[in-house]
Amino acid sequence: MPIGSVFNNGVEGFNRASQGIEKASAEINRASIEQQDDAQLAQQRQLQAARSEEAVTAPVSQPPRIDEALVNLKVEEFNAKANTQSIQTADEVLGTLIDIRV
Repeated sequence: MPIGSVFNNGVEGFNRASQGIEKASAEINRASIEQQDDAQLAQQRQLQAARSEEAVTAPVSQPPRIDEALVNLKVEEFNAKANTQSIQTADEVLGTLIDIRV
């Protein structure tokens, strides 16, 4: 396998990992905002219920999947590290070949 293709595959893999990290970070951010919104909504309902002496019900919605986003973030971190290592290895091999030829 040519050194150039190993280097290019490493760069492409690193770019994909970077995009995955951005996506997971956005999901974590969105989930934390949804949790804050749900907490504020629950507080408002409690205040309204206290004023009108009605029963308070918790907001019914699916909980944000922050755990999955955190796992995805960690997976993409490992992908980025692996691709960085392949880029570094290709660079070292290329440097060694150039040193041998000169």
